[in-house]
Amino acid sequence: MSVTTRWIEIDAGGGERYDGYLALPRAGKGPGVIIVQEIFGVNAHIRSVAEQFALAGYVALAPDLFWREERRVELGYEGADRDKALALLKRIDADRSAADFGAAAATLRALPETSGKIAAVGFCFGGQVAYLMAAHGSVDAAVAYYGGGIQNKLDKADQVRVPMLFHYAEHDSSIPQTAVAQVKARLAGHAGVQFFDYPGVAHGFNCSDRAAYDQHASALAHGRTLSFLSSVL
Repeated sequence: MSVTTRWIEIDAGGGERYDGYLALPRAGKGPGVIIVQEIFGVNAHIRSVAEQFALAGYVALAPDLFWREERRVELGYEGADRDKALALLKRIDADRSAADFGAAAATLRALPETSGKIAAVGFCFGGQVAYLMAAHGSVDAAVAYYGGGIQNKLDKADQVRVPMLFHYAEHDSSIPQTAVAQVKARLAGHAGVQFFDYPGVAHGFNCSDRAAYDQHASALAHGRTLSFLSSVL
């Protein structure tokens, strides 16, 4: 195999620990990337995303977002699984999740395999968590794919002092263009912040397991993300 994977424990503080899926590059070492899941758990898709970044030379860690409610959740994208994901989302707090993932970032930094800086790459609700991690200063850079709810956390914008990349879908039923405009207006003057819009695609365009998947947009966004990370890490 060109990458190796394993589950590790993350120290959340206060004697609490939770799990994260770790993917190591072939070289065995590299900069770190926290993969912040969608609301569907560290499922097969998110594990493949971690492995994709490991193939690109990063030490990738996908922590368990819902561990305080239910550990190792793995859900699909339709029907009862989607309903459960939305129910779990209502039970968590984005700022607390960002603090938990800050602990994951500290764990990743401390691993002997991690060399250099680390970034957060988040999807959907995970995009909001990645943004908050940037605001909390727990990572050296962040990427948000169609990050939901960021427009409601713009009071944290002045705390973002690290490079950030935002990917937005034109036809996102979860994130109206008015919300995108709010985020752009609030962060436009920040050095190192970039925005990319993807015309004709919907929320979730990066996930090949979802009906919204768009190969062209996914490949384009991934290439831009790798270019961004290589320049800032």
